[in-house]
Amino acid sequence: MRFLHDAAPPHDLTYDDVFMVPRHSQVASRHDVDLATEDGTGATLPLVVANMTAIAGKRMAETTARRGALTVIPQDIPIPVVADVVSWVKGRHHVFDTAIELHPTQTVAEALSLMPKRAHRAAVVVDEGRPVGVVTERDCVEVDRFAQVGQVMNRHLVLVAHDADPRAVFDELESAKAELAVAVTPSGELIGVLTRLGALRATLYTPAVDATGGLRIAAAVGVNGDVADKAARLLAAGVDTLVVDTAHGHQDRMIEALRVIRALDPAVPIAAGNVVDAAGTDALIDTGADIVKVGVGPGAMCTTRMMTGVGRPQFSAVLECATAARARASTSGPTGECGTRATWRSRSRRGPAR
Repeated sequence: MRFLHDAAPPHDLTYDDVFMVPRHSQVASRHDVDLATEDGTGATLPLVVANMTAIAGKRMAETTARRGALTVIPQDIPIPVVADVVSWVKGRHHVFDTAIELHPTQTVAEALSLMPKRAHRAAVVVDEGRPVGVVTERDCVEVDRFAQVGQVMNRHLVLVAHDADPRAVFDELESAKAELAVAVTPSGELIGVLTRLGALRATLYTPAVDATGGLRIAAAVGVNGDVADKAARLLAAGVDTLVVDTAHGHQDRMIEALRVIRALDPAVPIAAGNVVDAAGTDALIDTGADIVKVGVGPGAMCTTRMMTGVGRPQFSAVLECATAARARASTSGPTGECGTRATWRSRSRRGPAR
């Protein structure tokens, strides 16, 4: 990237201050563009969901990994819970969404309270592990909330095999004028569900999976307490990327935390942050960070900015940090080993990474 006429502005810029000027391209289709990252995370889409408690949970993790992105589980979640989440996410199907399951005797009120938790806004009614019907919000309109879902469910299911091609599922849903396909094992047990939109997306995106085929997931650790123990337990739980996170990453405690984690000789990439300038980027790379997280106070709703007035506009922060990281990468050269590659990733404190 370069500024027009090489005229760098004398002040910092936010993303809203910037336009990208299109130039000649030889790319015929967006399908010809490979968005996979080279930072060791295994992501096929350059998107990270930040480690914020209200955002980054197991449902978000399975959904983003299914599309090729990465979710970072927050550092304030107990390690045993994180281990359960990691195991659960890695066991999810690459194509079919995890269904909301109801028993025939559960009430419409229960169904209505659960269905908004999934984008497909439907529930599969199962009997002894086998789907017998589907309930949508439309089925529950003007129905007694204490009625059982077995009385209102749609028994005409679009059943597909666990290895069905998403394109074939899309065509089958179109033909049946149905909202949801239900995937089952050869013995008829429920695997998951797929909408027409989900089937379309499955043809566009490549899941982010580990060497054993499990969906990828990251987890964060703070810089206080027994950092080595927490990091070791997260690594043992099977996280694919470890994120060392604090609001101000260019400080002694971050450096110390990175040193003790690097001493564990982790086999996964280590991300660290947050910083906003070249000095912070160099410090984290020098201490062993494979990925540098960028962003302090860029968002209007950022607590750091509101409470302290500290921060930097994100575009300028990313530009400076990326330039510093790229210079380090060009001098040392990528080796494909953790701790020797300077890469970068930015995120706003407001939410998902940019």
